[in-house]
Amino acid sequence: MADSEKDRLGDKFHDVEAAREEQWARKRDQELLAKMRVKGKSELLCPECSEQLVPKAEHGVKMHACPGEHGFWLDVLTLNKLVNPKK
Repeated sequence: MADSEKDRLGDKFHDVEAAREEQWARKRDQELLAKMRVKGKSELLCPECSEQLVPKAEHGVKMHACPGEHGFWLDVLTLNKLVNPKK
C-alpha cells in the first residue's frame, strides 16, 4: 500500500471517529434535555447536579444559573442577541 493510500485511509478513520464522537455528544445532549423536560416545564434543573436553576441577570443578560456553579442557560433569543448584537 502506498503512503498516499495510507494517509487517505488514516484520514477516513479519523473522520469516522470524529463523527462518532459528535453523534455521542448530540445523543447525550438530547438525553439531558429530555431529562430536564420530564422534571416539569416550570422547574428547570441543572443536568449535572439536578438542582433547580435560579433566574439571574448579569450585565443586563437574563439567564438561569445553577446554584452549584455548574453553568448557566440562556434562551435562544438572548443567545442570538449576544452573538449578533447589532441586529
